[in-house]
Amino acid sequence: MRAALRHTLRHGLFVLAGGLLASCGVLPPAPPSAQPDVARPSEAPGRLKPMPVRPLDVKANCRFRDEAGYAATAVLDISHAEVKAFSATVDIPRRGSCRFDGPFTQTRRLPSVELRAQDGCTVNIWEQGQQVTVGFSNCARRCSRGTFDYVWPIIVDRTSGECH
Repeated sequence: MRAALRHTLRHGLFVLAGGLLASCGVLPPAPPSAQPDVARPSEAPGRLKPMPVRPLDVKANCRFRDEAGYAATAVLDISHAEVKAFSATVDIPRRGSCRFDGPFTQTRRLPSVELRAQDGCTVNIWEQGQQVTVGFSNCARRCSRGTFDYVWPIIVDRTSGECH
């Protein structure tokens, strides 16, 4: 009797384990004819739409410091996608600082502004609604050792001129 009960329990556990493993399988995607007609976000009325491509205009001379001590300053003067002035600094607590103050050559105007230095440091500036984003790439040489890994883009509010 005990042997039969053990056999039944063991068989039940194998079936349960097999069922669990089978439930981990991935079903193949439904054929296109079986998928519902759903508008893509950019096609749906009142939904996301691409930003218009237009020359960037922004002027800011701002600084900020967050509660953790991360601080940045930015001087930005761009008129009709032509950079008149640009410089920025970033200070990261217990890491170091970065200085992005040229010399830069403007290499692109649309759809976003791009500045590039001879050392490979690239600054990309683009608009997102009422905000302008200033991002940095390949700029580790302009920072204290290891600091560039912690640099975030600088966001400038176009209407107030403040940055964060």
